[in-house]
Amino acid sequence: MGRLTVLALRAVLGVLLAGSVFVQAVMVPLLAADLEGLDPQVAHLRTPLLVIVFLGIVAVQVLLVCVWRLVTMVRRGTVFSHAAFRYVHVVIGAIVAAALLVFALAVLLAPGEAVAPGVVLLLCGASVAVLGVALIVLVLRMLLAQAIARDVEAARMRAELDEVI
Repeated sequence: MGRLTVLALRAVLGVLLAGSVFVQAVMVPLLAADLEGLDPQVAHLRTPLLVIVFLGIVAVQVLLVCVWRLVTMVRRGTVFSHAAFRYVHVVIGAIVAAALLVFALAVLLAPGEAVAPGVVLLLCGASVAVLGVALIVLVLRMLLAQAIARDVEAARMRAELDEVI
């Protein structure tokens, strides 16, 4: 990966992380204040909704930090090592957590007439889509495992060849 690509990706990750901290520190409290005047029939949704939003932002932040670490490993040329798996596993976990949070939001909004049934269906579809992203990252993890295995095999063959020469 080129130096310019790494810098551009780090800039994007930095902006996203700063934006998520802003949303967490400023927008979530404003949302909480806006939800205070809810109709008593849906007032019980306030706290779970805020928890889901907060945890969703945390999942995104964890994902961004792990991608930052993986980009650092790519830049150093150490991504094809077993240390990369730790970050990939956390990325997969964060994506699955985000999918579960979207589904929890759908379950939270499903009963009653707070939102239209189509919105709940869209949220369930979004949850499945996010799980699909987790599966894609899992496939990429398997490709990383194959690349590491081939790298180890190539190193072994080089060592054998050095012995022969």
